Amino acid sequence: MKQTALFWAFFRVGIFGFGGGPAMVPLVRAEVVTRHQWLTDEEFADVLAIGNTLPGPIATKMPGYIGYRVAGISGCAAAVIAVILPMIVAMIVMLGIFSRYRDVGWIRGMGQAVIPVVMVMMAQLTWDFFDKSKAALGWLISIAMAVIAGAGIYWLGVHPGWVIGAILLAGLLRPSRKKRAGGAA
Repeated sequence: MKQTALFWAFFRVGIFGFGGGPAMVPLVRAEVVTRHQWLTDEEFADVLAIGNTLPGPIATKMPGYIGYRVAGISGCAAAVIAVILPMIVAMIVMLGIFSRYRDVGWIRGMGQAVIPVVMVMMAQLTWDFFDKSKAALGWLISIAMAVIAGAGIYWLGVHPGWVIGAILLAGLLRPSRKKRAGGAA
């Protein structure tokens, strides 16, 4: 039963995930956290952070892990197949149409029209993560971390995986609040 739910949840992500892996992240969150409640927001953020540090497309790493966590190996297979199946079929169909009608204006316009929608989805995801960061760390630390990470990635050319890894390491080495307050861990 869980495999079926996983398949349809990630099939929806695969169908509506225009723009590739990063554009699918808000859709995965909607299915996994909001709709089915297989993960909490914090668990989802951890999966996203760790998934971004590993090589390969996030569009298959997240469904693979979430499917495995929910229903074992068969859940992993169901989630990954469900998310890639629409992409494979759509690529074959769309590239066939595009190669045949590439000079038609409305075909070019379709590709350009998707960009603002993906941008809004990414902005919503960014805002959601900022809210969670603000609740956990405060707005000043959250903004400082975002500015430092952005500067490292965009101006210094540091790979995002190194930035995420450094933040994860800093969080690991940071004493817990319980220890700092004098209580037991």
